[in-house]
Order: sequence, then structure tokens, then C-alpha cells
Amino acid sequence: MSETTPVRTRRSGPVAAALVAGAALVASCASPQTSARGGDADEVKVALVTSVSGPLASYGEQYLQGFEAGLHHATDGTGEVDGVKITVLEDDDAGDPAKGVSLVKKRIGQGVPIVAGTVASGVATQIAPVAEQNETLYISGPAATDEVTGAGDHTFRSGRQTYQDVVTAKAILAAGSGGAGGGRVVVLAQDNAFGQANVAAVREVLGTDGTTVAPVLAAPSATDLTPTARKVLAEDPDMVFVAWAGDTAQSMWATLEQQGVLEQATVVTGLDIRASYSVFGKARDRVTLLAHYVPGATRTPEAEAMRAYFAEKGWQEDLFSPDGFNAAQMVVEAVEAGGADGDTKAMIKALEGFEFSGVKGPNTVRAEDHALLQPMFQAEFDGRTPTVTRTLDPAEVAP
Repeated sequence: MSETTPVRTRRSGPVAAALVAGAALVASCASPQTSARGGDADEVKVALVTSVSGPLASYGEQYLQGFEAGLHHATDGTGEVDGVKITVLEDDDAGDPAKGVSLVKKRIGQGVPIVAGTVASGVATQIAPVAEQNETLYISGPAATDEVTGAGDHTFRSGRQTYQDVVTAKAILAAGSGGAGGGRVVVLAQDNAFGQANVAAVREVLGTDGTTVAPVLAAPSATDLTPTARKVLAEDPDMVFVAWAGDTAQSMWATLEQQGVLEQATVVTGLDIRASYSVFGKARDRVTLLAHYVPGATRTPEAEAMRAYFAEKGWQEDLFSPDGFNAAQMVVEAVEAGGADGDTKAMIKALEGFEFSGVKGPNTVRAEDHALLQPMFQAEFDGRTPTVTRTLDPAEVAP
């Protein structure tokens, strides 16, 4: 992944669609005589592997809807690139790494040249090496673990990563404290890939200037979180950084309230999906929110296009809608560059340094490690819905 790859820009929407070149992609695992599209010269297949069932199913739905809207926008509603149909194959990994890897291997064996997704960090970290070994382009989804960044030449991100969340939290806290450091930070998370990535990122970003970072990790299957909250209190924290995903969020926030954690320390957390807004309960007005995305808060052409498409479908934009939209834009860019020969190196070169306007604002694929540089937000609840109080420039929160 070259650091000297020149930065290019791409216009999105109808003008971009008119400029897209035809593509016939060849999977690396196929023989030179085998079409990467199952023998159909007018079709390119893209495998979307993500959670349609399981604890992160709602995240997967948002990603898939965003992808559909993004593909519609980037191809001017045709679903085609210069007459070549893009066929999307959806697979449910259910949040299971073994199942996700099996699905990806199956699709690669069928000659599918591009894989996109997933929402589960544990699945993404297993897909990336498979893509690398088979020289298949992999555009990761909302999975936030930092391990995906720099995982290989063939792996790219379409969403943010944990480090960007934590740097956003640091900027928020610095603004509130006048830049003062020190103190004790507890990371409250689940004991899985996502939670462990948050612990590592908080230690790296906040564990400076005399600040001590201690993890309190709960089993992902835990339903009684009182012992976990008591562990947090026992650490006597100045700040609690909460990184939590899934169906137990409401129980977690209620337990923190009941056990007095919100009174003892400043609590910082990431804004989750719409369905989670009510789970904060009494904690709503006492937490500091960092936000990957706040629905309705941006006014880019892509955001407006996504909202128009969603309105026609009866959908609501949500936290991970932009990630799917980004992934579709990146797929179109890759197909344009890959050409009829399915040149994987050309696809990689096209995406490295790729600058494009997304739902959130300006995006840049960093050439050297394929991180996606993007804006991040600080938010607060205004009644029942969150509003943006501060937008952080991509450079401010770059990994």
C-alpha cells in the first residue's frame, strides 16, 4: 500500500455514472478461462456478508439499506456500470466468524471478485486474511475494530474505526476540561473483539499525561450486570468510557443508574442506533455523546439522495446507513478501475487515496493503510432525539 499514490477525486451521482467504465471482474481463485461473474459477460457480482440475524441484525439491516441507496445513487438508478449489471448477493453471517469465513470462501470459489461487510468485528478480522490469501477485494463494513485497518493490501474500510471514536472522546473531554490530563478512566465494555479493541484504543489515546486506564469487561451473554457496575465503582473512576453494543444496552444503562455510577464519574459513550435512544432512561441527560453519525444532521448531496431513496422505500436512516452508502460508492470506483480484465491491482490503486463526498461529508481512503478518514461528531439529546453540537474535521480524528 503505497504512501505516494496520488489522491484522486470522483464525482458522484448522474455525472459520475456517465463516466463509469464497463467492468468484467475475474476472481483470483478462478482460472484464466473462468469468468468471475459465473460466465455472464454483462454482470458483476458483489457479495455482501453481514448480520441479518443474531444480536447485530439491526446494524446489518442499516448497512444493507445504505448500500442499496448508494448503488442507486452512484449508478443513476440503473444498477449498472456502463451497461454491466451489478448483482448483489446477500449472505447472513449471524455474527459468527466461522460462518462468515465459510460464506466468503464459498463466494470466492464461485468467482465473486468483491466482498463487502460485515457489522461484526470478530467476523471482519477473520474475513480480511481470507481476502488477502485469495487476492479478493474486501471492503469492510461498520465493524469498528482497529485490526481491520492495515490488515492487507486487499482490505479497505467503508466505516469508522474504534480509534476514531476514542480520539473524538478525547477531543470532547479536552474541550470540557481545558486540556487538563490525569485521572482514572474505566472502559466498560463486553469481552469480545469490539470491546477489547476499545480498551486498546483508550489506552493508546487517553492513557497519557498521567491518566490510568482500567478495563471492566462483561461477558457478552451476561444479563445481570449489577456485578459489572460494582466493579466499575470499585475502580473509583473519574471517567467511564462505555463501549456497548447489542440487546443488553438498556439493562446496562439502567444498572449504571441504579448503582450510582452516573453520579460518581463523567460517563462518555457513543451514540447508538435510533432504537437505543430510549434505553438511556434517566441517564440521557448525564452522558457525553460522541457520534459516528447523527441521522438527519448532514446536508451533503449524498445525504439528501439517501433520504429521498429511503423515503420511497419507507425506511429510516440510522447509525450505519452511511457505511453501506460509502461501500457502494467504493464498489463503483473499483469496478470502473478494474476494467474488463478484472485487474485487482488496478482496483486497489483506484481506492488508495480515493477522495469522495459521502453522507457524512468528505471521505478519504488513506493510501498507506486503507483507513477511511471522515468527520466525527459530538452530540447531545434535545428531548427524545440527538442533535449535533460539534463537527470534528477528518484530520482531527484521523487514526
